[in-house]
Amino acid sequence: MHDLALYRKYRPTKFKEVLGQDHIVEVLESSIETNKVSHAYLFVGTRGTGKTSVARIFAESIGVSVNDLYEIDAASNRGIEDIKELRSGVRVMPFDSKYKVYIIDEVHMLSKDAWGALLKTLEEPPEHVIFILATTELHKIPDTIISRCQVFTFKKASDVILRKMILSVAKKEGFEIDAGGAELLAILGDGSFRDTQGELQRIINFFSKDAKNKKITREDIEKLTGTPKTILINDVISAIAHKDLEQGIKAIQKASELSLDMRLYLKLIIIKFRMAIILRYAPKLEDEMVGDLSKEDLDFLRTLIKEDKEGMLRSGALDILLEAYQNINNAFIPELPLELALIKIISRDSK
Repeated sequence: MHDLALYRKYRPTKFKEVLGQDHIVEVLESSIETNKVSHAYLFVGTRGTGKTSVARIFAESIGVSVNDLYEIDAASNRGIEDIKELRSGVRVMPFDSKYKVYIIDEVHMLSKDAWGALLKTLEEPPEHVIFILATTELHKIPDTIISRCQVFTFKKASDVILRKMILSVAKKEGFEIDAGGAELLAILGDGSFRDTQGELQRIINFFSKDAKNKKITREDIEKLTGTPKTILINDVISAIAHKDLEQGIKAIQKASELSLDMRLYLKLIIIKFRMAIILRYAPKLEDEMVGDLSKEDLDFLRTLIKEDKEGMLRSGALDILLEAYQNINNAFIPELPLELALIKIISRDSK
């Protein structure tokens, strides 16, 4: 059942199945309906946001058959000779479609000479040819190329969209993931559909060994992915609420001893801290947050808010944590920015 990679199995094949890119889908569908298709498109966005999938759907939507669809990986076909061969091919009429579509992935990898050759084709393209260039690094694309393309920027998938996708795919595969587990997988996916489905694949493959156990919890996912345990996250937030620096430092040191990814650890702390602030200052939104939190997390935050008599759970502390997150990649001691943030938050309110 799980031989085919999930990102391939559940890759969108129609515009209505594309998630989180409505601003692009609407424009492309409109251009098809009004017969105003461009000869060159540039799809920009981080990995796993659907650039190639949308390119394929677009090609199919304008009636391009498999025989007239060409996909080129510029990372391995980046030289002048490769582009000269492409230029020779574009002159040939389509086999059985109105258009020939060339999807060039990782286009920023082309050599300088190859860019020059491609530019000549984009300046005077045959009427039957459409280019769709895809890149994760817009700054490496020459301005002369960009100016000849319609540029579409693909957004990273939000955690909300990723959570819904996780729950849907897991259900189709015969598994049930709790709210906390779906939230954690969405965070690990970091805005990428492909990476998120890759993480989900690992979890499902492991639990497929046990035919009886079809329920997957956040704790299961923490164990299998090596992500920080909930208690280590809660201890830091609790330390802030109770102004207990020793408790917070101990939690951070424990995370360091376990060789946890400090950036991910701090990110998880920030996300939960933000939820605590929302629950405290906008309690009417609690019903909307129930689907995003496990019962245990919700109970923890409710209790903590009641115990936070001095108002430590507020935006000023969140600003300090966010500043630490920005600095953490440059720290030669990975846990240091979080330790300093904790000291700054607690000592500031101790004066």
